Amino acid sequence: MRIVFFQPDIPQNLGAAMRVAACFGAGMDIIEPCAFPLTAKGIRKAAMDYQAAISPLRHASWGHYTSSADAAIGRLVLFTTKAADNLWDFSFRPDDRLLFGRESAGVPDEVHHSADARVVIPIRPETRSLNVVVSAGIALAEAQRQLGPA
Repeated sequence: MRIVFFQPDIPQNLGAAMRVAACFGAGMDIIEPCAFPLTAKGIRKAAMDYQAAISPLRHASWGHYTSSADAAIGRLVLFTTKAADNLWDFSFRPDDRLLFGRESAGVPDEVHHSADARVVIPIRPETRSLNVVVSAGIALAEAQRQLGPA
């Protein structure tokens, strides 16, 4: 299983996502451009010593990602507030690629329509959204609960 971050905005979130991926044994893809240099100090600080346990694959653009060999494996599962499939009813597969959008804007329509599945993490109606890294952690935990340890 892989987590895919589309054009991340916040270096500390990307660093924390690296920790989440390392702890759950998931691979990671980063689709650029990012809103910060990928050498940012915030990434290193948030990833701490977990950064050595994961080697994210970088893709220069959405087009580069979709034409990569990694993008041809498994389903692309987009986590979005505009989804019909509820996380608790969704059945994960070991080769799923879990896609998370930009903190500020999610993903563009082209990316949204490219997903094989769209999943929402149900939250209280009076709240707006979860942090992208929190969402990735919840998604990976549920996938691991369903499939067993990596």
